[in-house]
Amino acid sequence: MSALPSSPAVSAVSAASVIVTRLRAAGCVFAEDEAELLISTARTPADLAAMVDRRVDGLPLEHVLGWAEFCGLRVAVDPGVFVPRRRTEFLVGEAAALVRRAAGATAPARPGPGPVALAVARPRPVVVDLCCGSGAVGAALASILDGIELHAADVEPAAVRCARRNVTAAGGRVYEGDLYAPLPAELRGRVDVLVANAPYVPTEAIGLLPPEARIHEPRVALDGGSDGLDVQRRVTAEARRWLAPGGHLLIETSERQATRTMEAFIRNGLIPRVARCEDLEATVVIGTRPDPGAGASGAR
Repeated sequence: MSALPSSPAVSAVSAASVIVTRLRAAGCVFAEDEAELLISTARTPADLAAMVDRRVDGLPLEHVLGWAEFCGLRVAVDPGVFVPRRRTEFLVGEAAALVRRAAGATAPARPGPGPVALAVARPRPVVVDLCCGSGAVGAALASILDGIELHAADVEPAAVRCARRNVTAAGGRVYEGDLYAPLPAELRGRVDVLVANAPYVPTEAIGLLPPEARIHEPRVALDGGSDGLDVQRRVTAEARRWLAPGGHLLIETSERQATRTMEAFIRNGLIPRVARCEDLEATVVIGTRPDPGAGASGAR
């Protein structure tokens, strides 16, 4: 194993070159970018050497750094916790638009630096982030939209500990338990926007995932059962009890699975539609609980 340059006479450029070489040899496609992040994050030369060793050994970059960039934030991501994917930023954008609508706000999601102040014509919009993992989705929504009542839950203890660092700092609350079970009962019928980045990889496809995910991320955050939709179906089955009239459930899925996800929404009394982003290769199914007071469609 090559040692990092430690002599004061060795330039920073030379040190970076050694790191890039090691990362490339380990199969890191974006070795230069990763080296820059490792160097900027490390507190000491010894810390940097250890971080490079962990990355070369196959640990996800985000677990090595201790954070992931998501929606312009540095979200804390501990070892053994699901790493938020960039495509999930589309889920955040769709949820933010619906939260603004629920609040009666007319301002765009990101008019400039700082959060959007929501209208006060009605109570604070209630947002729930199920299968929250690190809490990245909830924390991102709280950073975009000022004034939401945020709750998040996950069944995996390590994820809950990590999410509490991210979500509590954003003014939200995090619960440990299976899907809706740990949520406060007083949220039933009050949730304006419910987001769920539930696992949707079919069990037989887990072995095809990159080693970074397959080995270092929790199985419970990846495995969606035989067809990938087991957890989605459970989320959808109870969603109507928790959503406010006119409230929305948003679930990230794949383009191939979207039709069956929509069918589950319909079976459980939600009005579905599909939103897609080609740039991020992201698919989100959005279901609305009918609101008798809002006309025949029930959609907001």
